[in-house]
Amino acid sequence: MIETAIIHEWLVTLAGAESVLHSIYKLYPGTIYTLFHDPDQVKGTIWDESRIKTSLLQRIPFGRKHHRAFLPLFPMAIEQFDLRDHKLIISSSYAVAKGVLNSSDQLHICYCHSPMRYIWDLTFEYLEAAGLKGGAKSFLVRLMLHYIRMWDTLSANRVNEYVANSKYIANRIWKCYNRHARVIYPPVDVDRFHVDDKKENYFVTISRLVPYKRVDLIVHAFNHLKLPLVVIGDGPAMKDLKKIALPNVEFVGQRSAQEVETLLSKARAFVFSAEEDFGIVNVEAQASGLPVIAFGRGGALETVIDGKTGLFFYKQNPLCIIEAVQEFLSKEETFDPLEIRKNAEKFPRSRFEKEFKEFVDEAWDKFPYK
Repeated sequence: MIETAIIHEWLVTLAGAESVLHSIYKLYPGTIYTLFHDPDQVKGTIWDESRIKTSLLQRIPFGRKHHRAFLPLFPMAIEQFDLRDHKLIISSSYAVAKGVLNSSDQLHICYCHSPMRYIWDLTFEYLEAAGLKGGAKSFLVRLMLHYIRMWDTLSANRVNEYVANSKYIANRIWKCYNRHARVIYPPVDVDRFHVDDKKENYFVTISRLVPYKRVDLIVHAFNHLKLPLVVIGDGPAMKDLKKIALPNVEFVGQRSAQEVETLLSKARAFVFSAEEDFGIVNVEAQASGLPVIAFGRGGALETVIDGKTGLFFYKQNPLCIIEAVQEFLSKEETFDPLEIRKNAEKFPRSRFEKEFKEFVDEAWDKFPYK
C-alpha cells in the first residue's frame, strides 16, 4: 500500500467536498491533513479520527467556528505540514490544500473543486457583500487578496496532475493556473433519493444561506409569484432573507437526510440561482424526479438538460426567475420524472470511484520516482 497523504482544507461540516473526501479516503486510506477539525460536526464518517492531523490554527480559540476569518494565515499554515513520509499526495482543494510543500520524488494529484472563488472571479462580489467599497480597510483587504493571488498562482506548480469536478472548473484551472485538468464528476448518492407520484403544491430550494448563493433572488421571485416555496438550509443570511420573505415562503432550516429526501420527492420543482462549480443538489433533485429551474451558467449546464430535465434562466435577477417559473408552469405536464431521474443516474458514487482510481493508478504507474 502506498503511503498516502490526503489534504483537505477543513473538516468542520459535511457537504459536497466531504463526500468527495469520503470516496478518496475509501480508495486510498492514509493520513488526512486539515487546517481545522471539528469532530462533533463530522460524526459518522469513514475516516479514522486517529489519522487526522490538524494545523497550528486548530489551537486558536473559536478557530473551528470562524475559520474563514483566518484566510491570510492559510497559505503559511498549509505549508507547515511535513509530508516527507508520503510518496503519494492527494489534495481535495477549493482554497489552499493544493499548496502543500512537496518534493520532486512525491506524486501530488489535486482534485480541484474550484480555484479560490473569493480571490479570483468572485472578488468584487465578496467585497461588495462585505461593504468594502473604499477606505483603509478596503485597501488592506484588497492588498491581502492580491498577495494571496500571487501565492495561489505560484503554488499551482506544486501539483503534478489536476482533476476538475466539471468542464467549467477545468476551464477555470486553465484560466488561473495555465494547467490542463482531467474532468471527473463528483459522486452523488443517487440511490438515497426516490420518485414520488404524490406531489404537493410547493417548490423547493436547498442552499447554504450565504450571499453568493443568491437565494434572495428566489425569495423575491416567489414573493411576486405568490407560489409556495420551501427553503432548506441555514447560514448567516437567514435573518435578512426572512425579513424580505412573504408568508408563502417557508424557511425550514437544516433538516435530516431523510427529511430532505421527502421534501424533494413531494415538490413540484427545484429552483437554484447560484453559479455552481458542479452543483450536487441539482443532481439530487433530479434523482427525486424533480425538474430543475437553474441559472444557466457553471456546472448546471453539465447536469441539467434544458427542456427535458429542467429549464434555465440566464440572468441572476428575480424577473428572469419569474419568467422561468412561468414557463415551467406552462410545460409542467411534459416533464417525465423517470426520465429526469435517469439523467441523475449518470453521476453515482461508483462511477466517481472507478474513474478516480483509474486516473490515480495511471499517474502512479508512469511516475518515474516511485
